[in-house]
Amino acid sequence: MAGASHYIMPLPEFDKPVKILIVASPYYKDISDNQIAGAKAEIEKAGATWEIVEVPGALEIPTAIGIAERMSNFDGYVALGCVIRGETTHYDTVCNDSSRAIQLLGLQGLCIGNGILTVENRTQAEVRADPAEMNKGGGAAAAALHLIALARKWGKAEKTVGFTREILMVSDTDSKTST
Repeated sequence: MAGASHYIMPLPEFDKPVKILIVASPYYKDISDNQIAGAKAEIEKAGATWEIVEVPGALEIPTAIGIAERMSNFDGYVALGCVIRGETTHYDTVCNDSSRAIQLLGLQGLCIGNGILTVENRTQAEVRADPAEMNKGGGAAAAALHLIALARKWGKAEKTVGFTREILMVSDTDSKTST
């Protein structure tokens, strides 16, 4: 129900520095700027630091997060973008595929706050992105911070993203059977 209040968890506290990568699509620049402002404020409120990288659209956000996880040293990620329904089914593809990819990265142990807005019109996007209104950028940052706190509580997982390949080598002596 629109306008219903909900419980917002207090931000976690950290004893070691936290570094977050904000991955944003500025496809709708004014909306993206508001999402980023909300995310940065929430991250700073928790005493964490952030960097920002921009990608062309929502479909590129999970790929950028995967690359950063493999090649950098971030504790968590904030995915920010906006997909507004249009006249074609492209909206469904972008919404579903970006969300699915982020979820798969999360299931592999990455700490990601998903702030990709999926809305019917620009007015809905503006309200959700505005830090003074629904502040979905700040909410995504808070989600990432909570997941980082859980990961630190339970121990850092192995740093792999994607499928791992095991090579099985069989020597000539292993393949012969003794009679």
